[in-house]
Amino acid sequence: MQYDLIIRHARLHRRDGFVDIAVKDGRFAKIAGELSSQSAQKEIDVACRLVVPPFIDAHVHLDAVLTVGQPRYNATGTLLEGIQIWSERKRSLTREDVKKRALEEIRWEVAQGTLYIRSHVDVCDPNLTALRALIEVREEVHDICDLQLVAFPQDGILSFPDGRELMRQAMELGCDLVGGIPHYEWTRDMGVEDVHYAFALAKEFNRDIDCHCDETDDPLSRFTEVMAADAMQQGWQGRVTASHCTAMHSYDNAYAFKLIRLLSRAQVNVVANPFDNVVLQGRFDTYPKRRGITRVKELLAGGVNVALGHDSIMDPWFPLGEGDMLAAAQLALYLCHMSGYEEINDVLDLITINAAKVLRIQDTYGI
Repeated sequence: MQYDLIIRHARLHRRDGFVDIAVKDGRFAKIAGELSSQSAQKEIDVACRLVVPPFIDAHVHLDAVLTVGQPRYNATGTLLEGIQIWSERKRSLTREDVKKRALEEIRWEVAQGTLYIRSHVDVCDPNLTALRALIEVREEVHDICDLQLVAFPQDGILSFPDGRELMRQAMELGCDLVGGIPHYEWTRDMGVEDVHYAFALAKEFNRDIDCHCDETDDPLSRFTEVMAADAMQQGWQGRVTASHCTAMHSYDNAYAFKLIRLLSRAQVNVVANPFDNVVLQGRFDTYPKRRGITRVKELLAGGVNVALGHDSIMDPWFPLGEGDMLAAAQLALYLCHMSGYEEINDVLDLITINAAKVLRIQDTYGI
């Protein structure tokens, strides 16, 4: 057989020795210790380097990328000031503006090996400008990148006027997932209802759920448990992701252990975002200051699927970033004390096979 491509002398993740990888018609046709007798239109000798599947960015905000300093910079560096600045910036959003910035950032990610992206899109806008633009982007980039869109109620489903209706319109327009933000609602009861509504909408449209949840230092913010309970009660196990969950770094160990068991039982994914988490959390601390990121190491040990996102890229929340998921993984390694040999392998999983489970593409992903 004449192959299109043979990658020679490759090292595969969690596999001893070296292999040759043959590709035909865009698919892996054969993986063997040596394919010396086979030929291909193109051959690449990677000289015993590691070959991995494409990276996955499980959490980013393409509608806000590359807006840093517009209309002003985040002087306090806090999450809340970032939200206020974004509320001012999104008044001037146009279809062309959103598409131009999003396409540029996607090119950055693709150039650095990320071919799967899940983007949250702010739908607290009566015109749904950003969502309409990113739906077009999703189609335009499908040859180079798989893009999932989450209907994200930045200002709350209940706290924002017509929030429920805007979420429904977003799903009708073609969002892939239902989002939420319970910890940002005005009251605890409204936060619980935020989660319940997200599940009701997801069941109605048969969609998965990915909510920003407990993105705060407050140890009393405990909506992740509500998501896990709803997942089991509604039969949505394996279809739910809780993003951020940074309050877990403030929970006492007894409650954190109980929650981890609940998340594992409910098959709820957790996505940590090391760049934003370490920058935005702990802003009210003196010393010692919290690291900000959720309990990645403990969640993995407890059987919870964990992945990483880049989250913000040069926007009101994080003024840096270039869409490099390997850099996100490296930062997570530092923050989560995952520097042991096997733990380093686990960190690579956070932007590959674990993230594939979050996006529910594991059956067609990998080498």
